[in-house]
Amino acid sequence: MNYINFSKSYHVQMLTKRDIPLILALCEKNTQFYEHCPPFVTEGSIRDDMCALPQRKMDEPQDKYYLGFFDDAEQLVAVMDFIDHYPTERSCFIGFFMMERSVQGHGIGSRIITELCVYLHSLGYEYIRLGYVDGNKQSESFWKKNQFTDTGLRNHTQDYTVVVMNRML
Repeated sequence: MNYINFSKSYHVQMLTKRDIPLILALCEKNTQFYEHCPPFVTEGSIRDDMCALPQRKMDEPQDKYYLGFFDDAEQLVAVMDFIDHYPTERSCFIGFFMMERSVQGHGIGSRIITELCVYLHSLGYEYIRLGYVDGNKQSESFWKKNQFTDTGLRNHTQDYTVVVMNRML
């Protein structure tokens, strides 16, 4: 898989520890997300997220992509945590997707997700899975608008419940 093909509209690159201040600046503006999904973002939480994998993928760090989507002006417009071949060989998982607050509501996030789906479909993937925090209406609306449907699965944490969704490709 070549992650640079995830978008035709934006330059996609792997984010590294040196990008943490840039990621933090993007995430800190999205306070509504952290009201539903505490705790609030820190440099440490970003560092942890950059290498976090589900238990079944712990031995496959090559399938983890922590990506930035940049516009022509080299502004970071979105961050995506993407895990390949999870939960099945022909599926993938979006662990996190956040847009720069100043560009939300202009169709950019939907364009990124649509382009990703077209690319994954061309590679023979069956579906994309993700989760949003129950009660976060903004996230729920975005994912439903982008053709993700509720699987009926729920993951319960100490602080919140995650609603699991799929989009068939």
